[in-house]
Amino acid sequence: MQGYGSKTLRVFLLDDHDIVRRGLRDLLASARDISVVGETGSAERAPRMIQELKPDVMVLDVQLQDGTGIEVCRRVRAHDAGIHGLLLTSSGDDEAMVAAILAGAAGYLIKLTASVEMIGAVRRVGAGKSLFDGEERTRAVERLRAELTLPETTRLDDGEREVLLGVLDGVTNTDLAARLGLAPDAIDVAVGNLVETLIGVSSAARLGAAGGKHRRLDS
Repeated sequence: MQGYGSKTLRVFLLDDHDIVRRGLRDLLASARDISVVGETGSAERAPRMIQELKPDVMVLDVQLQDGTGIEVCRRVRAHDAGIHGLLLTSSGDDEAMVAAILAGAAGYLIKLTASVEMIGAVRRVGAGKSLFDGEERTRAVERLRAELTLPETTRLDDGEREVLLGVLDGVTNTDLAARLGLAPDAIDVAVGNLVETLIGVSSAARLGAAGGKHRRLDS
């Protein structure tokens, strides 16, 4: 493909709807320079599978039965920043942008995106490029920083606020855990709380699967 070299892009799919995954797989298979190397419907299984398969791009549904694509993206990129994340969401642009920033993803696609545009986005992300306009991302980050003063964020404890500031600065979960003196799973919980608070994605299934380990970081 012109502009992207001759390398075949390796892609991993995460979506808990079989029909959606099948549609994505068939769509991407129509592009000769893209190969789907793995897929799952489970946020719990995805990080290990992705780290083992080492795709170039992981296409991640934002809201899943047992977690979020946001948390999967952050966990994978904490171990291998060479694996690029592309979120798939049915949310509006504002919420999708916030989700991508929280995830450390290279961009997002709305589920109704045209096929040609989706293939182009995967190629761009696989080439190490961002789908974001720089000014657009800066405005979104500034808006999130400002929201720390709003009533909706008062239930974030001091530790979660520190995690959010680190996320906005592009710090990985591993580095955040070291910086704040916390266990990595505490960062995972904090990110889940941020997702629930800032974009309204429910993490009840994830917390239930983890045995209800919702805790304040300053406790």
